[in-house]
Amino acid sequence: MNVSLRSVVAGIAMLSLAACGSAYISSDISAAAGADGVQVVELSPATIAHANRSPYTPQSLPLAFSRIAGGGGGPRGAERLPDPVFDPQSRPGALEVRVPPSVNPGPYQIGVGDVLLFATPRGESTAEELAGLVAAQNQRQGYTVQDNGDIAIPDVGRIMVAGLTLAQAEDAVFERLLEARIDPSFSLEVAEFNSQRVSVGGAVRNPGVVPVGMTPVYLDQVLASVGGLSLDADDFAVIRIYRDGTLYQIPTSELYSDQGLQRLRLQDGDSLFVDTAYDFEQAQAYFEEVIARAEFNRAARADAINQLATEVSIRRGALEESRQNFRDRLELGAEGQEYVYIAGEVGEPGRFALPFENRAVLADALFDAGGWSESTGNPSQIYLLRAQDSSAYVSAVTAYRLDGSNAANLVMATRMELRPGDVIFVAEQPVTRWNRVIEQITPSIIGLGANAVN
Repeated sequence: MNVSLRSVVAGIAMLSLAACGSAYISSDISAAAGADGVQVVELSPATIAHANRSPYTPQSLPLAFSRIAGGGGGPRGAERLPDPVFDPQSRPGALEVRVPPSVNPGPYQIGVGDVLLFATPRGESTAEELAGLVAAQNQRQGYTVQDNGDIAIPDVGRIMVAGLTLAQAEDAVFERLLEARIDPSFSLEVAEFNSQRVSVGGAVRNPGVVPVGMTPVYLDQVLASVGGLSLDADDFAVIRIYRDGTLYQIPTSELYSDQGLQRLRLQDGDSLFVDTAYDFEQAQAYFEEVIARAEFNRAARADAINQLATEVSIRRGALEESRQNFRDRLELGAEGQEYVYIAGEVGEPGRFALPFENRAVLADALFDAGGWSESTGNPSQIYLLRAQDSSAYVSAVTAYRLDGSNAANLVMATRMELRPGDVIFVAEQPVTRWNRVIEQITPSIIGLGANAVN
């Protein structure tokens, strides 16, 4: 009796195995080749070039993603002021010498417009160090002190240096380098002195401004730097010095006879005017007018900067709101984004969003899904399915096959461009299909055997 039961169970098992084709059904592109409008094409440089020639334009981002908040309207500021007027005067017999008090401003304080030279050592080999090339190969970069008084060093951030001496600025940079965990080996120096200056005008060869640097600036040096006085032999001249709202004067005849006057130290903000006129009150009015003009222009510039900052802030807020609205619509599916679909024996089946304003390739989508499954996927059967746009039937499909079992062929996956609606499919290994069949019919065989024994 037991022998008969075992025979029956064995027969049922054989019949179940024979019916494995109906126990598990999987997709198979190779079996459909040549039928139902499916054409299997091997991926090669030639087929890739042909497939990539199909017309395709990636989706564009909204204009809000390419615009910037800057670029305001026209120039802002006050209208042009009228030109000053000077009246000729009669030559006086003598002029009173009025010398400004001696000054000692102390160490140079860094200001807006100065250019700081920041140098860091560059790693060198022993041979270069022995050759004495290290000092010549330091990394040197200049940074201009901005209107708000700071400099911006990449990887370090913004550092406030206006109003600091060079030693204090070095301490501030040293602390920020330590905070950023960067080697604090550096040197700092002022490459261009632009924040402190003495203005020179009137009867000189080259009127302009003279920068005030680390070293003291004296009257004779300032006059020499603008080319000296521009006077005829019989001209009378007096040097007017306007400082902190007070006007001083030194006749040129007294200047050349007194060396102490030549070594008069000047400071930031001093204004010199070599005057061939003689009215002290008119000279004082001239300097007051110059200062008033400068203050008016400075106030107008500050007001223009504030207006521009407000306008930029409003524009930046509007652009960010527009961009966020687009992101929200994209997340909720209100924007028609283009996709490629991934199925078969891959790490994560699903869909791959084609990028905006760029083209994606087969390798992008395949490895974004985790690549093919090492245990169940068949790397020699990787397909890119694409419906023919010229056909009226959905069944007209080209299946581009990539043999990934040869690792060299994966380079072609980086050349094959994707199109909206493409389907990437990785077939299963034959042993995978057999294992899945066994997994499905084994419970049935065990159940039948148990019922037969009972």
